[in-house]
Amino acid sequence: QVQLVESGGGLVQAGDSLRLSCTFSIRTLSTYTQGWFRQAPGKEREFVAAIRRSDGSTAYADSLKGRFTISRDNAKNTVYLQMDSLKPEDTAVYFCALNTRWSVPSHFSMPSIYDYWGQGTQVTVSS
Repeated sequence: QVQLVESGGGLVQAGDSLRLSCTFSIRTLSTYTQGWFRQAPGKEREFVAAIRRSDGSTAYADSLKGRFTISRDNAKNTVYLQMDSLKPEDTAVYFCALNTRWSVPSHFSMPSIYDYWGQGTQVTVSS
């Protein structure tokens, strides 16, 4: 059973930064993609960013480019989401997801490619 554990969420003020972490417990995979999604109250889950382990290929939601940065530590099976200049509209539950198959960056935003999901971590940005 694969487990994804997110951490780093919390309550911050507008303009602050947060770094989310997601670690998965599985034998090291030769290739996978880890993604971040978020879901605000009353809204659908939306893609935030994703990164492929093997070569670091990334994809971002257009609206978040420049403020959010995804990175990985392969040795720790961990992916990070650095969120800067946070806005109240960034308030959401942030979910980590893991895809264990090869995918191209243009597909990283598709929830259907991910095999495993974390429980989510709450991020609240006050104005």
